[in-house]
Amino acid sequence: MATLPAHRTTDAEAAVAALRARFGAALQSGQAIRQQHGAQEGMAGGSLPDAVLFATGTGDVADAVAICAAHRFPVIAHGAGTSLEGQLCAVRGGLSLDLTGMNRVLEVNAADLDVRVEAGVTREALNAELRAQGLFFPLDPGANATLGGMAATRASGTNAVRYGTMREVTLGLTVVTAAGEVIRTGTRARKSAAGYDLTRLFVGSEGTLGIITELSLRVFGIPEQIASAVVQFERLEEAVGAVMLTMQMGLPVARIELLDPLQMDACIRYSKLEGFEVKPTLFLEFHGSAAGVAEQAEAFRAVASEFGGGTLTFATLTEDRNRLWKARHSAWFAAKALRPGAEAFATDACVPISRLADAIAEARAEAEAAGLIAPIVGHVGDGNFHMLLLFDPASHEERARAEALSARIADIAIRMGGTATGEHGIGLHKLSTMETEHGAGALAVMASLKRALDPLDILNPGKTVPLSSQAPGH
Repeated sequence: MATLPAHRTTDAEAAVAALRARFGAALQSGQAIRQQHGAQEGMAGGSLPDAVLFATGTGDVADAVAICAAHRFPVIAHGAGTSLEGQLCAVRGGLSLDLTGMNRVLEVNAADLDVRVEAGVTREALNAELRAQGLFFPLDPGANATLGGMAATRASGTNAVRYGTMREVTLGLTVVTAAGEVIRTGTRARKSAAGYDLTRLFVGSEGTLGIITELSLRVFGIPEQIASAVVQFERLEEAVGAVMLTMQMGLPVARIELLDPLQMDACIRYSKLEGFEVKPTLFLEFHGSAAGVAEQAEAFRAVASEFGGGTLTFATLTEDRNRLWKARHSAWFAAKALRPGAEAFATDACVPISRLADAIAEARAEAEAAGLIAPIVGHVGDGNFHMLLLFDPASHEERARAEALSARIADIAIRMGGTATGEHGIGLHKLSTMETEHGAGALAVMASLKRALDPLDILNPGKTVPLSSQAPGH
């Protein structure tokens, strides 16, 4: 666990009083609402904000941040609360700025395949709005996250292998700076060579450089044909080999997900998946014309057969496809059901595709040595896999084993030319990996950017980039 910075250098009561004078009942400080906004999944170290503000627009955010800056009072942006690396912990108290009320779809430009939305719009709400126009937003991290939160953590998910991450689909942003000023980055053009790329500076900054309040995003036409498929293998290495060859051949799969035997067992039980065995399994999806989908599926069938894959089971009806992907998206809950009462957190290693089999093999060996139940799921088309670490929350020793295992898996990924986090972000929990992954020089540049854009260190302090006053311990 990272070393936490000092709690605060300001008068919290004065800050809360100033906020209440401006916002009235929109500012809440009850224990229950503070606990809801300071919670984190699995890991130790949750801490609560002093108050929660429910913002209704960019103006609210700008005013709130200006007040907080005047009082040197921390501000933590909050969306759906689905982040996994401690991004929402109020390590110095402060204000949790809830953006879920900012949930309007502001523009849909169907001819140009782009939209403008407020940060609190969820991906499912956006797709409900787009469906009637034959459009969809493809990124699917599993949880029904807010789009502002997805941009802040540079999220991706199951469709990233074809459609990219939030970095690729974000055209521009409206951002409130640490001084409470409103700036706009990017344009609706598909490319630009004008100045620094501020959009991509804020995407992935986890609320430490500015607070995203609006986004311009790319959207796509709903494919003529969507087909899901499942294929099982005798050995995990064979399943990974099939993925590697698929990517090397350039097959345009939309999703390609791996479940190891332990995770497949959990999903069969939890989601009542009939007709499948407890084996390494790939879940796939193909998008395109009817002829194109058939061609992709046939090409993949040949690849799977080369690696000993079994029968390719297809689902083209919407309800059948949804049943399969609901089982995949329920993997977290299915894994936790393997050990009732256990807590869990997920690793997020991502490696070059050629090292994927080696990385998974080492991770599995480390989990066995640690004596922990640790099923594996992964967006393996882009080399990203998650090991879900189950542990007894009452056992400090077992929690320590889980945290140590997480650190070792991050080290494995970095050593193989990859990253400690493919999509969850750094937050609080992965601060210790930053210097190893980037080097001291690059980390110093990041710290300089943080100090330049947030000189008072009020925007989500203690997260993402360790400053000199924060020892990046584990």
